[in-house]
Amino acid sequence: MRRLKTAVVVGLLCGLALSPLPGALSGAGVARAVEHRVDVNTATAEELEALPGVGPAKARAIIEYRSQTPFVAREDLREVRGIGDKLYEQLKERITIGSAGASTTKSR
Repeated sequence: MRRLKTAVVVGLLCGLALSPLPGALSGAGVARAVEHRVDVNTATAEELEALPGVGPAKARAIIEYRSQTPFVAREDLREVRGIGDKLYEQLKERITIGSAGASTTKSR
């Protein structure tokens, strides 16, 4: 009887280990998550707050900055108060610059 209980427990644990967790991303899910980038020129405060390390204050700072000067390059995000090199490194692969930045041309 003890061997049967052990076999059942081992079987259940193996089944749990092999089944995906609810909410876990599969390989394709991870690829889709990376593909979905936030456009810092058009994102809402809520979309910006979904980025790691960006809360309500930083989202407001990004929106205020872009209202004065639209972002032309991802690196421009470093100019926003409260976003330093460390945070920028976390964000750079998750952000993009959309049409507002593309329509702005820098003079040579």
